[in-house]
Amino acid sequence: MLKLLFAIILLFFISLNTKAQSTDSLLKPSPIKTLTTEQYNALIKGQDQYGMGLVAELNGFPPSEKALKYKKELDLSPNQIAALTKITTELKRKKIEMGGFIVTNETKLDNMFRTKKLTEGDILFYANRTGIYQGELRIAILMAAYNTYKLLSPQQINKLQTFKKS
Repeated sequence: MLKLLFAIILLFFISLNTKAQSTDSLLKPSPIKTLTTEQYNALIKGQDQYGMGLVAELNGFPPSEKALKYKKELDLSPNQIAALTKITTELKRKKIEMGGFIVTNETKLDNMFRTKKLTEGDILFYANRTGIYQGELRIAILMAAYNTYKLLSPQQINKLQTFKKS
């Protein structure tokens, strides 16, 4: 009986320890120490981790991915599907491109600070580039939502807003 109780207690503590570890800590660490693994992977995969399109979606300008997800329910025409697919494909390409630029830029900043080989001009240049890349990414996301809005009828937009956030 004592052995069984000891085994149960041991399993309990092992399960607590496993739950305490975050998903990030179990994965390969980010190659850039200034980005978490989650941030790094999101940038490389073209995922919007900052909610850059939220202002559009909250004001009735839906993401193209969401419109395509509900194409049957919205009764999208073949022309609408083709246009939304083009918007979605281009947006994904842009997200991956800008994510790669942000990662490369962050790597350069990290290397310059680590080696202590930098000037004020370097800091200004690379910090501004980060802002430019993030701005381009946000523009792409918001333009995609704007162009999606223009493609859909008011009835389709209203119906799309009844579905959960994608």
